[in-house]
Amino acid sequence: MPTKPTFENRQAAINPPIDLAATGVILAGGLSRRLGRDKAVEPIGGQPLIQRVIQRVEQVCQEIAVVVADRDRAAGLPLEPQHQVVLDRYAGTGSLGGIFSGLDAASNQWILVVACDMPFLNLSLLRRMLALRDDADAVVPVIEGRPEPTHALYSKACLPFIEPRLIAGDLKISGFYDQVRVRYLPEEEVAALDPEFLSFFNVNTPEDLERALSLAAQGI
Repeated sequence: MPTKPTFENRQAAINPPIDLAATGVILAGGLSRRLGRDKAVEPIGGQPLIQRVIQRVEQVCQEIAVVVADRDRAAGLPLEPQHQVVLDRYAGTGSLGGIFSGLDAASNQWILVVACDMPFLNLSLLRRMLALRDDADAVVPVIEGRPEPTHALYSKACLPFIEPRLIAGDLKISGFYDQVRVRYLPEEEVAALDPEFLSFFNVNTPEDLERALSLAAQGI
């Protein structure tokens, strides 16, 4: 006689558990030129911005790696002992170099990449992206017809296609996408989980910071 499914089993069928076998990579190598001071340590919602980002990412990833330009940069960040510090393998190569360095250092096959200045990451969206890794080498949201490469997932299968571009100085992140299997997440799917697209909001200017503080005060 078949066993009657339990409530927990029914819920698991509706909301299958997400495989958290991914490394959260936080890109923290920027110089914050437009803000005029280190945005990674700006207090947002009662905690430094980078801590806010890490706190969200570590809810969907097994481990955290923070990519920085050098040890001095790392020393100025409020990181915990369990957070791995990764030095840029190719200095001066921007976000593409940070993605490569984090991906190469990760102990997992997959990394979830975000920038350290994204205070409103949406956990439902991140979980949805993690669920789309089958038969793909990268998972990338698309907003207004453009990919969002610093809010994306990459597998180690991307490494051999990124490194030649770094060496050649071709630093457009999406430049290697046509060489790997990319699962694009359409804007309408993103909007269903994050209607205001706040996941992709960056703190770059004093005006951005003012808006971030206002949103955080509203509990977002």
